[in-house]
Amino acid sequence: MPEVDIVLVEPLYEGNVGFAARVMKNFGFTNLVLINPCELGDEAKARSSHARDVLESAERITLDEVFRRSAVTIATTGTLGKSVTNPMRMPFYSPAELRDIIGKIDGRVSILFGRENWGLNNEEIAQADLICTIPTSEIYPIINISHAVGIICYELAHLPRGEYQLASRLEMDYLFSHVSSFLDRISHPPEKRATTLLLVRRILGRTQLTAREASTLHGLLRRTEWHLDNPEGSDKSDQVPQKSNDSC
Repeated sequence: MPEVDIVLVEPLYEGNVGFAARVMKNFGFTNLVLINPCELGDEAKARSSHARDVLESAERITLDEVFRRSAVTIATTGTLGKSVTNPMRMPFYSPAELRDIIGKIDGRVSILFGRENWGLNNEEIAQADLICTIPTSEIYPIINISHAVGIICYELAHLPRGEYQLASRLEMDYLFSHVSSFLDRISHPPEKRATTLLLVRRILGRTQLTAREASTLHGLLRRTEWHLDNPEGSDKSDQVPQKSNDSC
């Protein structure tokens, strides 16, 4: 089954951190990651109750480290995208949908929860592979961070054992870099670069590529680049050079 990390990004209140640890353990999750948290003292310990071990074993690393080591990162947000023409917060998934998306993955899945006052910023969301939002009432849509953690953990409790391993973060970053350089090759408008790369990240985040699939996409890009450099040889595909790990 996937190894799920619950990541609290710059939590403001120690009581919420304690409650989050408690509800995590209620549903069988123990990997708590804290990004630049507030000072944790007696209140956090009291709120964690019998999950004090989860609280005390929490990792303290940077958000960049979370992104580097995770096979999949999921940003939780309460602000929905209003149109598919604005891809920052689109498409989004419900907590129940996450179970089917990540259930067969064998790898680290990090779920990010933002600050109590304003959540995750656009730059942080843009780096995530998937976006999740909890459907709440318009009457009072703001939900406590520990409650949000509880809802996600409830939906993901008793995940099935993973069946396949995803491409690593390094492999995916290399692929995104290749796509970026490919956009240069085809004279993609510079003003559209950021949005295009964000959409590529969203698309590939949903598809959950394996290492071989990522290699196949590299192969397709290299083949296209060769034909761009050798238009006179476009009918001689057997001459296109390939790297040994390309699948096509």
